[in-house]
Amino acid sequence: MRLLFLLAILLAFPVMELLLLIELAGRYGWWLLLYLIAVAVLGWRLILDEKLLVLGRMADTLRQGKRPSQALFGSAKSMIAGVLLIIPGVLSDVLAVILLLMPTPRSTAASQARAANDDVIEGEFRREDE
Repeated sequence: MRLLFLLAILLAFPVMELLLLIELAGRYGWWLLLYLIAVAVLGWRLILDEKLLVLGRMADTLRQGKRPSQALFGSAKSMIAGVLLIIPGVLSDVLAVILLLMPTPRSTAASQARAANDDVIEGEFRREDE
């Protein structure tokens, strides 16, 4: 039953994309084609930029002593969003924007380290009893 449900969802998505594209093409004509080309170029650019940034992010997280899974998750999220932008369709573009706006989870060790440093008050003192 689960497999049938999953198959129905996977088949419904492209059908909805196609119906929406046909409806929007009837309303906006060539502007839709320009939109699809512009979004595909932006998606391709996002993938290329993310490919260049992933090694730098990995090096920074390893240098800071954090787990590299955060950097990998953020990069994978951006790569998937880029692929969704390249796929022609408005629903896939909406999913890509949601992925790009979704915050990356922070590790609990980093937040605990910051909380421990918040208890320290730095300053100078002088004895008054002399």
